[in-house]
Amino acid sequence: MEYEVLARKWRPRQFQDVVGQDHVVKTLTNAIRMNRVAHAYLFVGPRGIGKTSIARIFAKALNCKEGMTPAPCDHCDACREITEGSSLDVHELDAASNRGIDEIRALRDTIKYMPTQRFKIYIIDEVHMLTMEAFNALLKTLEEPPAHIKFFMATTEPQKIPATILSRCQRFDLRRIPAGLLIERLRLIAGKEGVIIDEDAMLAIARAAEGGLRDAESALDQLISFQGKDIHEQDVLSVFGLVPRQALETLSTALLQGDIAGVIQQVEELDKNGKDMQRLLQELLEHSRNLLVYLQVGEGLAALDLTPAQIAALKSQAALTNVDRLLRITDILMETMDRLPYALSKKTLLETALIRCSRAAVVVSLDEIMQRIEKLKLALNDGNKGEMARREVAPYVRPQLAEAIGNDTPPLSAPLPGQAAGLAPVPPAKAAGQPKEHGPVGDELAHLLKIWPELVEKVGKTVSLAKGCLMDARPSAVMDDRVTIGFDPEFAERMEQAGLPRTRAALQKNLSAVLRRPVTVDLKLLTERTSPAEKSTAATAQLPAGKPSLQQKQKWFKDPAVQKTMDMFNGDIQKVRE
Repeated sequence: MEYEVLARKWRPRQFQDVVGQDHVVKTLTNAIRMNRVAHAYLFVGPRGIGKTSIARIFAKALNCKEGMTPAPCDHCDACREITEGSSLDVHELDAASNRGIDEIRALRDTIKYMPTQRFKIYIIDEVHMLTMEAFNALLKTLEEPPAHIKFFMATTEPQKIPATILSRCQRFDLRRIPAGLLIERLRLIAGKEGVIIDEDAMLAIARAAEGGLRDAESALDQLISFQGKDIHEQDVLSVFGLVPRQALETLSTALLQGDIAGVIQQVEELDKNGKDMQRLLQELLEHSRNLLVYLQVGEGLAALDLTPAQIAALKSQAALTNVDRLLRITDILMETMDRLPYALSKKTLLETALIRCSRAAVVVSLDEIMQRIEKLKLALNDGNKGEMARREVAPYVRPQLAEAIGNDTPPLSAPLPGQAAGLAPVPPAKAAGQPKEHGPVGDELAHLLKIWPELVEKVGKTVSLAKGCLMDARPSAVMDDRVTIGFDPEFAERMEQAGLPRTRAALQKNLSAVLRRPVTVDLKLLTERTSPAEKSTAATAQLPAGKPSLQQKQKWFKDPAVQKTMDMFNGDIQKVRE
């Protein structure tokens, strides 16, 4: 007996055998029951999902000798002839090879002849391949055919069909078949054919088929020829060059953890095993998409066409990342997908992209920093939890943010940054319980004046231009959490340089370390009558046109909300509108 391939042997013969196209099947069966069958139908969708199979079943349902029925008998001469492709009343035309006006004219000439059964049916496959002249020749016949004529057309590219043709047909958009339904169908076929195949192997076939049942059946047929009737996942991977599911999940986990060494090792192993780098990137992008959907809506969404094992992997990986980081990773993968086909070395480009993804996976976003700050603010009223919260936030924020969060923040028990750099802290008060003396003649101001040259050197190592603008300035007052730095009028231009965000931040960091508390720096221009030892009203500095005056800046520097914003974003006041 001649061998018949699985794709033909298991082709659907009844509407209930059609996989994954319930919306089309329901509409057609209802049309038959209600005697509302139109004269032209257009079936749209990718390859191998059942377009021409549905057209043949529909033709049998209309011409079955038992009458128009949603369940043709498959035993009468009409049904058997349609199944075998030898029926005189059902003409199948391949528009890819019969696309000219002459073929359509010949078709029109046969329309006038009456059928031997109930209807004369024309099935035109790949109808979008017809020429414009052929479409025009078909147009009138398609609009007003004789009562015994039915047109069933199939296409993968409906955008190439003229609107005048589309408007004369009932259109059905067939969907890609979900992986779960493909696996069920493969399990049924394997059971009937006596083939032993494991779940991971069927999942790998479904992944390779990309929603096409015919492709999945052809792949199973090829695997039986390759391995016999005992098929495992490794057999599928070796034949089709797919990436193992476990390897893909391991690579994704290493990427989300920022483990660059692990990512490079995984890519190297997959490359040695002959895996296609473009296919690997495509599957990794699909996995990232599934993880993103899972993070947003959970596992109950129908868009996650996955097996329980895949859902379990997504659940474990969801704890390693968040939506913002995953969006950055997905953007990098999509950008690489566009560039990869044109790369001279696909492996090198992929490795570079995955290193970027690994770095993006561990970058702390602004939202995360703000959440940690809010957590610290909530913990301030609890002394025990406050210290733990501050230690958690400390790596992500600058010390002066404690002032923006609240002045009642107790100091960290650990030394502030800068103390270990060699700057001596201010001497403690002489007696226990005695308040510290602040102001021009206090111990703190005297200590700052004493170590000022050394402190300027430290700031200059962080900001190279800071030393020149701070060397001729001097601390003029220490009042609570504010330190005033005074500039002589002849050095007024240097005060503007010292007010730059980086210089101000470095100065505040070192002063906070010396004074053992977060402080804010005020920069003031001293008049000729004012000595550095006497705090007085600062003169107004004349700035270039379009910039805020020093007096305006000083006013807004004192505003807690403005100070908090500048500290958080390392900013400066560029323009003032009052």
